[in-house]
Amino acid sequence: MEVILLERVPKLGQMGEKVKVKDGYARNYLLPRGKALRATDANQKRFETERAQLEARNLAARGEAEKVGEKLNGKSFVIIRQAGETGQLYGSVSSRDIADAVTAGGFNVSRTQVIVLHPIKTLGLNEIPVRLHPEVESKITVNVARSAEEAERQARGENVIVREETKMDDLGLEVGAALAEAGGDMGRD
Repeated sequence: MEVILLERVPKLGQMGEKVKVKDGYARNYLLPRGKALRATDANQKRFETERAQLEARNLAARGEAEKVGEKLNGKSFVIIRQAGETGQLYGSVSSRDIADAVTAGGFNVSRTQVIVLHPIKTLGLNEIPVRLHPEVESKITVNVARSAEEAERQARGENVIVREETKMDDLGLEVGAALAEAGGDMGRD
């Protein structure tokens, strides 16, 4: 299906371009969200008459997004989650969780604006892009920790994930001998 774009769509085209897209993408995403019109002669004429209004609206939205983007860029947000000793979360942090944390921090961001390719499943600092407008993107840092104190330590650069490596010598002679004997007994059955 050929459509006329009413705004810039990433990886597709600029405002006013005629592009060929799959029918489902046009019907389910571009047309209902007002991002495109079907490429007919009537719609082409309608777009040309409304072009100045659309460009002005886009410019205003972009200017507003740039102001918010300057304030948002580089900010850090803490998300507290339960995790095991190895740093593996009991669940994950999704774009919805990040959008909620950013909104609680005083910025109006929806989950569709937060670009998370894979849910966050471990503790640590993660740099996440936030697309406020098709032409404006900011980067934020999401600090996933078990507690506020741990988040502060992570922000300072400390590694909060404790990994204990146990050697046979550290187990003690009795335990080491018992393990060696148990390993030897298994093969005799």
